[in-house]
This record gives sequence, C-alpha cells and structure tokens, in this order.
Amino acid sequence: MGHLAYVISGALVGFLVGMTGVGGGSLMTPLLILLCGIHPKAAVGTDLIYAAVTKLFGTVLHRKYGPVHWSIVLWMMAGSLPGVAVALLWLRHLGSPQEMAHVIRLSLGICLLVTAPAILFRPTLKEWVLRHQLGGPVRSRVLTVVLGFVLGCMVSLSSVGAGAIGMAVLVMLYPTLPLRELVAIDIAHAIPLTLIAGAGHWVEGDVMVPTLLLLLSGSLPGIWLGTHCVGRCPERWQRLILGSLLLLIGVKMI
Repeated sequence: MGHLAYVISGALVGFLVGMTGVGGGSLMTPLLILLCGIHPKAAVGTDLIYAAVTKLFGTVLHRKYGPVHWSIVLWMMAGSLPGVAVALLWLRHLGSPQEMAHVIRLSLGICLLVTAPAILFRPTLKEWVLRHQLGGPVRSRVLTVVLGFVLGCMVSLSSVGAGAIGMAVLVMLYPTLPLRELVAIDIAHAIPLTLIAGAGHWVEGDVMVPTLLLLLSGSLPGIWLGTHCVGRCPERWQRLILGSLLLLIGVKMI
C-alpha cells in the first residue's frame, strides 16, 4: 500500500472521528489488517497511538465537552489499568504468531459486533435507562470499575471500545449527567487508556512508526474538517451509516 493511500486512509477516518466522535479504532484497525495486510498485533499497536493523538487533537478542536468528573474517571482507570496489564500479558504468552493473529482478529470482530448496536440503538438505550435506575452510588462505582476493566481488555486486544462502548455504559450508569459531561468523562479516560495500552504494544515492538506518521499526517487535517461538518449530517444517519459499517466489518473479521 503506497504512502498516499495511508495518508488518505488517515484523513477519511479522521474526518469521521471529527464529525461523530467515534470510529477511530473501529475503522482504522480493520483497515490496516484487511486492506494493508499488516499483522493484527502491529495494527492494534499502531492504531492505539494513532487513536490517542487523534482524540487529543479532536478534543482540543471541539472544546465543548464540559467539566470532567475526575472521580468517575479514576474509578474507570482503577479497572482499565489492570485490564490493560492482563490483556498484554495474555498476548505475550500466546503461542505462534498465527495463533496471536487469530485471537486478535476474533477479538476485533466481537468488539465491532458489540460496538455496532451501541451506536445504532443509543437513543433507545438512553430512553430505557431514564425509566429504569440501575442502583445507588456504591453499585455504580463497582460497575464503573468493571466497565474500566472490560474496556482495558478490549482496547488492548483490538483497539476498539473506548468510545462507543464506554459511552453506552456510562449513559446507563449515570443517566442524570448531561451528555456533554459523559462525553468529557469518556474522552478523559480514553486518551490515557489508549496511550498506556499503546505504550505496552510499543515496548513489544508492535508500533509501526512510519505508518503511524503517515496516518497522522492525513488524520489531523481530516479531524479539523470533520469538526466543521458537525451537525450538517443528521445524527440518525450518522449512527445508521457508522453502525452498519462496523457490523459488516465485524462479520468480515470473524
């Protein structure tokens, strides 16, 4: 795959991230595996660093996520850091590269198939949660730690889940918080999570730096353009297109 193709791929994915706030790892990792022929472990490691940089840049551009509830972020990190460690240790002790590639492809496919409904049915989920309470503060904190652990494992294995899955569960756990504050929590947790998981893959030699730089050279302008297109496409169509695309890719990966 030529250098220009990497730049264009980064720009397209960056545009979607800038416009919708999700889709970075969900689209980039399958793209690197299916179209570029990159080993799944290297694709995940490269995409994690890519996702951390693009989300940080996108957050600076948007500047509208509201105050961050750091206590919730810390409860999530209490689960996600052990989750990252468990997933990376498991990958390290797998057998052959073929077995590792199979596990990562399967994990990626499952994560995509879980992410797609979370995007497609987000409004329905929010309406259901507003009618049903999941419990008090103690239960919410325990479930927040569990959410962090699951996200840590998912992101380390597939680079998918920090955005769409995290937001879907946060809506269920904290339905009284405004959406912009939930987004702030999700972003504040996702940036260090992807950086830490990406650093773990970097230590293992799984980050392709030249490819990463090419992707970023396209994604940063793409995010800038995407942020200027927010609201121009109906949110319903955004969810339908992105969710359906992730569903198809998930089936393909499995």
